[in-house]
Amino acid sequence: MTRRSVSTSGAPRTGLPYSQAIQYGDLVYVSGQVAIDPATGQAVQGDVRVQTRRVLDNISSILQAAGTSLEFSVEALCFLAEAADFAAFNEVYASYFPVDPPARTTVQAALPLPEFKVEIRVIAGLPSGG
Repeated sequence: MTRRSVSTSGAPRTGLPYSQAIQYGDLVYVSGQVAIDPATGQAVQGDVRVQTRRVLDNISSILQAAGTSLEFSVEALCFLAEAADFAAFNEVYASYFPVDPPARTTVQAALPLPEFKVEIRVIAGLPSGG
C-alpha cells in the first residue's frame, strides 16, 4: 500500500512534528485539530460552538486536499476540555454530519493550551476511484 502525507494551506500548519494527515491505502488519518485559524495561525477565541466549527472546517479542508470529505468519515475521536460543553459541542457536530455520522468517542481531556476547548481527530475513507 502507498503512504503519503497530506498538506493544505486551508488548515493550520503548526510547525510541530506531525502531518496534517496521512493517506494509507484507501484511508485518510487526520491529525487532531484544534481551533486555529489557518489564515492567521492564531487560536480562535470563542465558545465551544465557535471552536468546533473552526476545527471541523479545518478537518474538512484537509480531507478535501486528500480527495475525500467529511461525508466519508468512518471514525472520530473528540476531546472536550469541559464535560459541560458536551451538549453545545453536539449541536455543532451534528450539523456537519447530518446523515450517518461516523463512529465516535468523546472524552473530557486536558488540551495542549488552555484557550482550546475541543480537539478532533478523524479517519475517513476515499470515495471509489480515489
